[in-house]
Amino acid sequence: MTDTGTHGRRRSAAWFGAEGRSGMVYRSWMRNQGYTSEVFDGRPVIGIATTWSELAPCNSHLQRVAESVKRGVWQAGGFPLEFPAMALGETLMRPTAMLYRNLLAMEAEELMRANPLDGVVLLSGCDKTTPGLLMAASSVDLPAIMVTGGPMLNGKYRGGDVGSGTQVWRFEAELAAGRMTQEECHFAEGCMARSNGHCMTMGTASTMASMAEALGMQLPGSASWPAVDSRRYETAQRAGQRIVAMVEEDLRPSQIMTREAFENAIRVNAAIGGSTNAVIHLLAIAGRLGVPLALDDFDALAREVPTLVDLQPSGRFLMEDFCYAGGLPVVMRELGALLHPEPTTVTGRTVAENVADAECWNREVIRTLDDPFQEAGTGTAVLRGNLAPNGAVIKQSAASRHLLTHRGRALVFDTPEDYLAVHADEDLPVDENTVLVIRGSGPRGYPGMPEVSNVVLPPKLLRKGVEDMVRICDGRMSGTGFGTVVLHVSPESAVGGPLALVRDGDWITLDVPARTLTLDVGEAELERRRAAWEPPPPVADRGWSRLYTEHVLQADQGLDLDFLVGVRWPEACAATAAAPPARRARRPHAVPCPRIRGRHRARRAVRPVPRPARCGRRSRRPRRGRFPRPPRR
Repeated sequence: MTDTGTHGRRRSAAWFGAEGRSGMVYRSWMRNQGYTSEVFDGRPVIGIATTWSELAPCNSHLQRVAESVKRGVWQAGGFPLEFPAMALGETLMRPTAMLYRNLLAMEAEELMRANPLDGVVLLSGCDKTTPGLLMAASSVDLPAIMVTGGPMLNGKYRGGDVGSGTQVWRFEAELAAGRMTQEECHFAEGCMARSNGHCMTMGTASTMASMAEALGMQLPGSASWPAVDSRRYETAQRAGQRIVAMVEEDLRPSQIMTREAFENAIRVNAAIGGSTNAVIHLLAIAGRLGVPLALDDFDALAREVPTLVDLQPSGRFLMEDFCYAGGLPVVMRELGALLHPEPTTVTGRTVAENVADAECWNREVIRTLDDPFQEAGTGTAVLRGNLAPNGAVIKQSAASRHLLTHRGRALVFDTPEDYLAVHADEDLPVDENTVLVIRGSGPRGYPGMPEVSNVVLPPKLLRKGVEDMVRICDGRMSGTGFGTVVLHVSPESAVGGPLALVRDGDWITLDVPARTLTLDVGEAELERRRAAWEPPPPVADRGWSRLYTEHVLQADQGLDLDFLVGVRWPEACAATAAAPPARRARRPHAVPCPRIRGRHRARRAVRPVPRPARCGRRSRRPRRGRFPRPPRR
């Protein structure tokens, strides 16, 4: 595939098409891997950014996915090069993988900028890897396509389906209530995770895979193929073929992820009963692209959208069932006029063209607009009030209807750990009407805004048959979680948000239909409490955690770092590609010394420039080089 004209235009040509010593260096060291010279003939160089790791169980099969992508790239005439990006395993990382999403985005962005890549395939799986890579691709704006790793097969326990994550919370409640033994839990945990892949509920991983597809960054239907289904690898191979064509077409993320594409994604999230974490991630991705998107857009755009998909945690079924029912293309076709039909996708075709032929094979799993699983307006709601002046969210489809309008007295805990330390006490002053307030869980306060908001209920209430109660927190909730939980309260308590001013016994009113969250305390009393409030000590004093806590934005702005928001597109890539090879910096006023040879070559081969001679005579000022001049031979 030799095309000198195209070769001259490609970004990778500044490396592999260079002449002289520079080109020799770039090509020669690559050839130590056994590549022949033909790979440097001008074909597109495709990076494969993989978040594979054995410490990220949801991503542990991405090596095989990468091999399928490579096959596709080779078939289409490209040159695939796999490189690692930070893996974020939500189930293992402490304090939370969310603390490191922006670090992944920074690392992947700089790797894309620094290397001779014309296009990138993004391999993700677990929750934060998908938005992290999309944020990086948005900032660099090279042609990019996403391939998510796919969900696990349905869990099976005692003859029924069990969903990863969702069933954990239920098993925890059963264990606390004394209706399940620890031995039974040990057996059940192996039943939930019986194949490679991410959570097979509509948790954050499945939600963000669906968001990538709804945004147009993933091939149609690819969000739901199980990780171990052969069609997952077929999809990966097709993505490898397609990225080569995208380089030829110069089809970039900024042309795909437009305002209209984000509006589509928000409505799709409502239709599938997606995770509240999508709010934070979509805000962050839009911020990287310079697309105007605000927290209130999620409420306004979702109000007229019914929940069509009957999936856990809101419903009964799991991602494997969703896939075989037709997957996301069926949902998007069913939404019809509620979506913008014209946005371009990675296929090169429009949204409407991609889903025109989608057929549903199971109407129990994917319902119609005329017969939805839940009526319009039951998606994620945005709440405001004196307790959340910058907003909070609640997932209505996973909440208890009778608690969506509720008034109760607050029982306040400064950290989730404080609550868990006493929640089993029989003397805990709590009943089913109490509002549990868990603070200190925001982006700066914890740090990283962990998924701790849906704390288990006190065992004494579980034994009475209480299954839900109102909980309010400045943290997040797993997409696999459920309950009447008010999340993402902004500003967080650690920066002086009103949540920091709540005291035991205060009345709190939740009115989801009216979209309000109110602390029923007079303004004068709040001012008195605010004056007495002292900020907590910093939670980090070094490294990434310190950088994060000093620069992270609040939940209503997507939790990106303040200095990463905004457009930084191909100009930087072009500058990098056009730059000459880096050389060792020299001291000011220094020039190469041609007389330094032999054993002195390893030393600093520079000497000061002689000062200009006075009165036309040569300066007699002695030389002051770092090393003495070697003897002449």
